[in-house]
Amino acid sequence: MGRFEAVSAEATTLGASGDGADMFIKLGMMYSTGGDVPADYVSAHKWFNIAAMCGAKDAIRLRREIAELMSEAEIYAAQRAARDWLAR
Repeated sequence: MGRFEAVSAEATTLGASGDGADMFIKLGMMYSTGGDVPADYVSAHKWFNIAAMCGAKDAIRLRREIAELMSEAEIYAAQRAARDWLAR
């Protein structure tokens, strides 16, 4: 998780192009489905939230869908994680 996430995040400039949003959506999908990593809805929501901030309309829908599977505490944790990541 850490290495893929760090490399992808550092290689992408937030809002610079559609490529950044696409990478964040891919990360969200990876965590929501548990493909290459264990499923983690908090991380998935975080990446969909960041992709939505980059203007990806699909990310808004995906974030909403994953939120339906989460508790309020998990959603809060995901939002905090997105803010923390953006602050870095």
